[in-house]
Order: sequence, then structure tokens, then C-alpha cells
Amino acid sequence: MADEARIEVEVAYARPDEQLILRVEGEAGLTAQDAIERSHILERFPEIDLSANKVGIFGKAAKLDTLLAQGDRVEIYRPLIADPKESRKKRAAKKKD
Repeated sequence: MADEARIEVEVAYARPDEQLILRVEGEAGLTAQDAIERSHILERFPEIDLSANKVGIFGKAAKLDTLLAQGDRVEIYRPLIADPKESRKKRAAKKKD
């Protein structure tokens, strides 16, 4: 019965040169921030700043206090280096020329 109160989730982060997915186990009621902290991924990638980096669960934006379910994958996103709207405008302008 104690196993029912425990969940297993993943924490994922990717840089161009390295990708990492870590499994984390915790009690029901585990939040995205709890999972990130328990994974120790912040120690491995010191550039992660949870006040700046956005997070999501399976590609859908989420807040750090989002409760996790069994099997969820918490993803930590890197900041965009280019504005997607501006990039599309530039590509469209090149096609016209």
C-alpha cells in the first residue's frame, strides 16, 4: 500500500552538446520544482536559472508548483536565441526575392 503513494517521474534538460533525462522518485504531491531539485540537475548544469528558464510537462508549459503524476516528464527549456516571429519574417522575405 505504501507503493501507491509514491510516483516516478523524469526530469529532462538539453543543450546542443548534451542531453540528460534523470529519473526521480517521490511521494504523491511532488511538484515540478521538487522533482528538479531532487534530480540534482541544477548542480550538473549551473546555467539553469529556474527564475528565468521556463519548464513544461511533455512539451506543455507548466509552472514550478504544478503537481506531477506517475510517469510525467518535467522539461527545462533553454531561452530562445532568436525570436521565432522575426525568423519567419526573414525567411518569408528571402523567398519573395
